[in-house]
Amino acid sequence: MDRTWLSSCWKKAMRFMELFVDLVLLIQAGLSISIRTHRLTLKEISFDLAEYTADVDGVGTLRLLDAIKTCGLINSVKFYQASTSELFGKVQEIPQKETTPFYPRSPYGAAKLYAYWIVVNFREAYNLFAVNGILFNHESPRRGANFVTRKISRSVAKIHLGQMDSFSLGNLDAKRDWGHARDYVEAMWLMLQTDEPEDFVIATGEVHSVREFVEKSFKHIGKTIVWEGKNENEVGRCKETGKIHVTVNHKYYRPTEVDFLQGDCTKARQKLNWKPRVTFDELVREMVDADVELMRSNPNA
Repeated sequence: MDRTWLSSCWKKAMRFMELFVDLVLLIQAGLSISIRTHRLTLKEISFDLAEYTADVDGVGTLRLLDAIKTCGLINSVKFYQASTSELFGKVQEIPQKETTPFYPRSPYGAAKLYAYWIVVNFREAYNLFAVNGILFNHESPRRGANFVTRKISRSVAKIHLGQMDSFSLGNLDAKRDWGHARDYVEAMWLMLQTDEPEDFVIATGEVHSVREFVEKSFKHIGKTIVWEGKNENEVGRCKETGKIHVTVNHKYYRPTEVDFLQGDCTKARQKLNWKPRVTFDELVREMVDADVELMRSNPNA
């Protein structure tokens, strides 16, 4: 049999496999985006779709890693795994860093825990350049509408434009370490530029409550929110007009809550020379301004 012909077939087969891997990556990315975009505020829907969550966020990561290995691309691929602060869940220390024990509190967090460790396993077993970016909450005007930060900014914009009177939230006292997605994407890129693959926590180190996000969002449109009542009967009333703009609905609570997340990105600062640039106040203003413009041009967006 002609060796040139065999060589040509082999090259075509390898190219086909590379394209197949690219396709799998695109499909997997789409599924991952889909589950993130459509889950309810603060990941509640993973409790209702636990098996699907595990299949996409957990085993899905394994499928990608296995495709890289099967196609012989170990030495030519760098793999970034979008890990999450949800791994820490019921926090075991404050703040949380790379060595903090994990304690996930949702099917999403548990699935991401598997993804984290299978990345570590492939890195150590096959010398694959694979990293976990343990990113704390990162927001922007592009955030999905069902995430709590975007839900707030959209609702505040609609109230400002007279398109809505009030909206409902869950745990107002949940505290998160919120940064800007633009800064965090830079950190992702920097992780892939290192000589040796390592896992990094990416965070601002600052903690703010959902309640504070609401207050600052309304303040940006000239409204002062005054809180009245307790627990599910608590409401946020506009000091200037007396109107109730925020209510609490138990359906937005998780079966197991994650009350407090605060990251320590010392390792990223030292090894990646990375630091967050956008402040919390700047983030809130940018999101509200963007949604005011969006709702003004398209109230049904």
